[in-house]
Amino acid sequence: MTGAMDILSRLEQTIAERSSGNPDVSYVAKLNARGLPVMARKLGEEATETLIAALTGDQEELTGEAADLLFHLLVLLDAKDVPFAKVLDELARREGLSGLEEKAARADKGDA
Repeated sequence: MTGAMDILSRLEQTIAERSSGNPDVSYVAKLNARGLPVMARKLGEEATETLIAALTGDQEELTGEAADLLFHLLVLLDAKDVPFAKVLDELARREGLSGLEEKAARADKGDA
């Protein structure tokens, strides 16, 4: 798993480096130039494509769509100045809780 985390860390760094670059040569810069609504919509599109691949595609298609989804999530997190480590910290905080307990705790706070 360490190798996977290294890949995500490198990708996060690359996204950060390219976010303010030239939109004519960088897809990340182009997304940033187009703004948060476009980034959010693209993430939604990738989530939908991942869902469709899960239901109708093979493992290869699902793998590709999941990679696209993670990439666009990292782009959006970068645009909002949320380090991926913070997401991992939140997952670590939830570790050991049942999903139902965690959801109930969020509902108690009005976050469900």
